[in-house]
Amino acid sequence: MYETTYHRPSSIDEAAALFAKGKDAKYLAGGHTLIPVMKQRLAGPSDVIDLGKIKDLVGVEVSADAVTIKAATTHYDVAGSGPVQKAIPALAHLASLIGDPAVRYRGTIGGSIANNDPAADYPAAVLALGATIKTNKRSIAADDFFKGLFATALQGGEIITAVSFRIPAKAGYAKFPHPASRFALTGVFVARTKSGDVRVAATGASSSGVMRVPAIEAALKANWSPGALDGVRIAADGLLTDIQGSSAYRANLIKVMAQRAVEHAG
Repeated sequence: MYETTYHRPSSIDEAAALFAKGKDAKYLAGGHTLIPVMKQRLAGPSDVIDLGKIKDLVGVEVSADAVTIKAATTHYDVAGSGPVQKAIPALAHLASLIGDPAVRYRGTIGGSIANNDPAADYPAAVLALGATIKTNKRSIAADDFFKGLFATALQGGEIITAVSFRIPAKAGYAKFPHPASRFALTGVFVARTKSGDVRVAATGASSSGVMRVPAIEAALKANWSPGALDGVRIAADGLLTDIQGSSAYRANLIKVMAQRAVEHAG
């Protein structure tokens, strides 16, 4: 590794101040991306600012119409949260599918969303549920947050503090996982709002990251059932082709995973 200075702030303001002072500072959440790239000498931050011990960044709050998960809350805690399981069962289910136990014990929702890996699970839920990403400076709508491969609307030094999910009438998530990493080769989150609108987001299918799926949204708005998608065809244009599968394969997976997600949602 390159020489770096490690910091463990106790408040959001302290973390932001340390970042501003650093020549090339980086925030550390769960560490599943930053630490490996530092070990490979692909990153050499002057300062590493650990957000994991900031009490204001940990916890779950549920109101009548929203579930708010603070940014340093681990996947394990989201998966095991009774309030999340009751309000948005699909979100708790999604968290339970991330990686392996070691990843779930350390990884955080804020770190996952800020990193915006194209095969990560949480971005699909954030986009499909029309969530709001809250930072130490502002609130950002999900539709405005994800900007492409590992790119978001976050500005330099901005810290995600929480993610607020609107409670849907129905929601479900299904993914086809990579057998080793458990990343989504393709994962689909479906959600129907209490007013009847439908939002569907797919992860792992596109090299540009998470995406909405309008054809499936339209079919499910007309008929919320797995069978409503039998005649839907997803275009392979722009989808990822790699050693795991072709773009046509992933196009089919989007439909199949959407059908499974609807079935799980009920």
